[in-house]
Amino acid sequence: MVLLLSPPHAVGTLLDVVLSLYNSYFHSAQRLSLADRRSPSDFDIDLQTGFFPTTPLSRLPSSFDLWEDGLASAAGRLPLGNDSSEEALARREFSRNWRDDVKSWPVISIQELGSDLRLLQQAHYVLSWLVHLYVHSVPLDPTLEVIVVPQSIAVPLVEVSKILQIAPVLTFADTVLWNYELINPAEPLSVNNIRFRHHFSGTEDEDAFYLSSARAELVGVEMLRIFDEYGRLSPNAGDYTAVGKVSRDLIRLSGIVDDINEVIKSVRPTCDPHVFYWQVRPWYSGSGSDGPRWKYEGVPKDEKLLRSGPSAGQSSVMHALDIFLGVDHKKGSTGKDGHGSFMERMRLYMPGKHREYLISLSCLSRSLRELAKEESILRESYNSAVAALQKLRTEHIKIACRYTVSMAHTQPNSGCPVLSAWNQTPEGEKRKKTLGTGGNEVVTLLKHGRDATQRTALPGRN
Repeated sequence: MVLLLSPPHAVGTLLDVVLSLYNSYFHSAQRLSLADRRSPSDFDIDLQTGFFPTTPLSRLPSSFDLWEDGLASAAGRLPLGNDSSEEALARREFSRNWRDDVKSWPVISIQELGSDLRLLQQAHYVLSWLVHLYVHSVPLDPTLEVIVVPQSIAVPLVEVSKILQIAPVLTFADTVLWNYELINPAEPLSVNNIRFRHHFSGTEDEDAFYLSSARAELVGVEMLRIFDEYGRLSPNAGDYTAVGKVSRDLIRLSGIVDDINEVIKSVRPTCDPHVFYWQVRPWYSGSGSDGPRWKYEGVPKDEKLLRSGPSAGQSSVMHALDIFLGVDHKKGSTGKDGHGSFMERMRLYMPGKHREYLISLSCLSRSLRELAKEESILRESYNSAVAALQKLRTEHIKIACRYTVSMAHTQPNSGCPVLSAWNQTPEGEKRKKTLGTGGNEVVTLLKHGRDATQRTALPGRN
């Protein structure tokens, strides 16, 4: 835009002109920046399916049949290594033969997969499931300190993981995002058109757990649209049209977070805490988190690899919500085991492209929280969104207490939750720390997350 200016008659007029020129230049530069902005698809994100692939992953080429068939034959059929029930003992021979078979496999080169993102994801999915099936079906005894993972699955998993920039272990992506198929292939992915290909325990409770996680992710897709629109709008204080839209979007955002909260609560009637804790959750444990350390055969310096196992803390959509609202998990968090460090570590278990998206989201030219500080009209809607997230995290604490803390002091073969209550650890007996599925002290971390969210709210108007 060209401005034809007459000689200024006062200092105030001169300042107005200078400010006008500055704003014109600033917004032009900003538009240029937006034109260069990467789209969600660059981060393997779709604004209809979110962090899920738009279509289910396909089977690997026939040269990888050993992996695919090995997973299909074992998923849901192997007993946990610490399960001493009659049913588990009856399946021990099959389990031993399966592991012997895996040890005899050759190390298959992943070169054929090239740079095909979906094939690489499928390879990580299959191999990480094979690793956890192998490790957790090994019969345990008190003297067992290390479990050797055969090079036939360890070496290619590490190689694939390096390309995808993701931890070489089972992750949230492997159990939920890459594990789905469509009930009706003619219809698109939705909360009512999704099921899961593989399960460790073969229980309906495990399926319900995955379904709850998937529904939360799919409800969260609308949040990603809000984030994308905000980034494209790049509103500034004083732009009342843009600020008005942001206010309306924050009201929408609060409703979406409330919907996710309802999804989380809906797991209660479909996933029994006792079944989850003793039959499902043990399959997720990573190296040394709740048992022996793992040795990846044929992998140099494997002790430096990240192998904690899957966790809800690896959900990219929830990390994106934190970044958008400006939740600072590092404040008040110290040490390598602090909540801020935990959140950073969880991002290393995400697909590399999704992690890049979070970095991009954190680099918006105008953060939402800073804008809300400047525009009092946004304060109420912003704080409502923060309060909704705090409420969700409070509910998450309740779920964690019910599904892990309470169940940690029951017996594995007590049959039903009512009988479990009679077999709880006696008062006064030393209780070990209750760890989440990713090997972290669950309630402490969740409380830190809730408190960090609470601190994010802006003070009311003076």
